[in-house]
Amino acid sequence: MSTNKRLIEISGKLRVPPGSKVNLAKDFDTGFIDPSVARKDSDELLRESVAQLAEYQARLAAQETYGVLLVLQAIDAGGKDGTIRHVMSGVNPQGVVVHSFKVPSSEELAHDYLWRYAQRLPARGQIGIFNRSHYEEVLVVRVHRELLERQKLPPKTHGANVWKRRYTEINNWERYLVDNGIRVVKVLLNLSREQQRTRFLARIDDPEKNWKFSPSDIAERAYWDDYQRAFSEMLSNTSTKWAPWHVIGADHKWFARIAVSAALVQALAEIDPQYPEVDPDVRNGLQDAKSLLESEAPKGARPDPVK
Repeated sequence: MSTNKRLIEISGKLRVPPGSKVNLAKDFDTGFIDPSVARKDSDELLRESVAQLAEYQARLAAQETYGVLLVLQAIDAGGKDGTIRHVMSGVNPQGVVVHSFKVPSSEELAHDYLWRYAQRLPARGQIGIFNRSHYEEVLVVRVHRELLERQKLPPKTHGANVWKRRYTEINNWERYLVDNGIRVVKVLLNLSREQQRTRFLARIDDPEKNWKFSPSDIAERAYWDDYQRAFSEMLSNTSTKWAPWHVIGADHKWFARIAVSAALVQALAEIDPQYPEVDPDVRNGLQDAKSLLESEAPKGARPDPVK
């Protein structure tokens, strides 16, 4: 089986069926590893997947018709940064843009909640990555309801249906993006509570990783169950035909990286970008230029050293 087909099969197993009711803790194993992937072969498979992404990205950039947006969500220590670093390691950096969304600024709070995300969408020919995303608006804002008050919304929009309305608005926005050539690939890195504890300890014990830990991480850990419910509702309401969610077990970093690359490969394979065809007149001009360059070869040199 080709690497491409193998990756597409892996990705298909991780999709959340649109319209399904999800209970994250019961329906998805944080330690899931696809049976077709052996640990001893994982490094080679990741290298092959990175090569596939590099080829697709080159064609995507040349065609300049489609863009790809990778949405990465995870609980703290879920492995988003490492995943981006490994999965995109072989892709031309000019064709990739990564944005991390922190606490919104006063300027951002003065606009609608999707405004700051719309400013950072990839252009045609680019792969854009949201390290955290617009889904924070139905996750952290839902868990910490006081953040909703800072968004200066009209009073009547604070009711119990605010989250249902936001799910609809996000779905419609993503449908708009897809209809305009921006493919949306959504990934939830699903980490266990125990693995989060272990990773936090590793950050505390290693002086070189201390910078990655914040006391607020422990404070957020106290809301674990609330986040699990918010994730479940998010998956149930926003996995659509045009932008389905992929839930990837994050306890094993090596498999999570392969799975994220698989989701990207599947999306790009479905787009199937192609290098632009050159007009016959332009091609004739290329041959004239080639003949001229060959005629300028120094004495004793091959006219076309590329051949």
